[in-house]
Amino acid sequence: MGLLSVNKNRDGRCQSLELDAIPREVTSWDQEAFLRCTSSELTEVERQRVLVPERSFPQQEEILAVHWHPEHVPMDLIVGRMQKLYPNRGDQLIIPTQHNTLMSLGGFAGVEVDCYSRGFKRKVQLLLHFEEAKVREATVLRNMLAHTFKYRSSQLFEYIQTVLDPIFEGRAQRAAGKTNSDEDIVAFTRIHVAKLQQLIENNWAATPKESIKNKLVSNFFEELRALYDDRIVNKAQVFLKAIKEVVKEHFSLTYFYRASEIIEEARSLGAGIVIPHPEQFWPILLADYDVDGIEVWNPQSREYTEFLITAVQRQNRLRGRTDRPVLVFMGDDCHMGEKLKAPELRDPEKGGREVGLQPAWEDLSISKHLIVQGVNRASIIEEYRARLTS
Repeated sequence: MGLLSVNKNRDGRCQSLELDAIPREVTSWDQEAFLRCTSSELTEVERQRVLVPERSFPQQEEILAVHWHPEHVPMDLIVGRMQKLYPNRGDQLIIPTQHNTLMSLGGFAGVEVDCYSRGFKRKVQLLLHFEEAKVREATVLRNMLAHTFKYRSSQLFEYIQTVLDPIFEGRAQRAAGKTNSDEDIVAFTRIHVAKLQQLIENNWAATPKESIKNKLVSNFFEELRALYDDRIVNKAQVFLKAIKEVVKEHFSLTYFYRASEIIEEARSLGAGIVIPHPEQFWPILLADYDVDGIEVWNPQSREYTEFLITAVQRQNRLRGRTDRPVLVFMGDDCHMGEKLKAPELRDPEKGGREVGLQPAWEDLSISKHLIVQGVNRASIIEEYRARLTS
């Protein structure tokens, strides 16, 4: 039985529907939606959404941004946005860290790398930062990143298969039970994921490979808001998010490079290395990897910031790191692709993030711990820039 009978809102979107009324074959509308999801070309409306932020921070003078993702937003638009965000900016260190792809800005290059901690049997991530001139060739590192990018992208296909293939029915039912997704929502989701699978195959040669990632699924379903009521799409997105988490739990990690291998290659090129997402990667903080810093705060990881600051200080003292101490970093983890969307359609968790915006630096409770270490945003910029350019 379908959700209900077919009805439409005043704007023409289906507010309820019969599943039998949804075409199973790929339509011209589906094709156009797919092209919108995978296109790197921005409309003028999207350009303006990037260039004109909804707010600014005139009191922030130093900009430290070493954990953020340009995605497919051009750098000139990002720079333009930052000029409006921080009209009184002075000293700055701004390095992009796209997932598994080296990108450059202002003489520096960076990347966020997925890798494998064999001792703890789990995926971890590392932020690598370079003076741009040091990685213009970097053949081995670039090949390692290309392998990692390709393997990480393969998760999309496992994601799709988990929705569609009967062999993964147990996983799908687990996700449905966790989210209270009824049979109609599951069926609605499967119809459109099947279409997406066909669209990927039909458009493979012309599709930018950076679009082949998990986010393509949620982006495609966001397009469906033009046809279906928000409550239908919202329920499907909740189910899909649960599916994605199940897939991540089962995704094999052994094909990633080991963290020690990534660190060794990066150091040979003069990299700075920072551990991000501390609350997600607790074990790596115990491994004593050769790193320059630990991210003690970002929008997803802010519960233990004061503890982490103290822990870094203690680690430096116990290990006698006076000349080259482990530094404390804060990451905005901004995903610039969110800025292309209308504000009401942005991810609630990611939509408010901005490159270089880390309010914890000014938090009175946190700054109390930073003062004890003699640390502030300006001093970290100065010290880390010196390490990268030495």
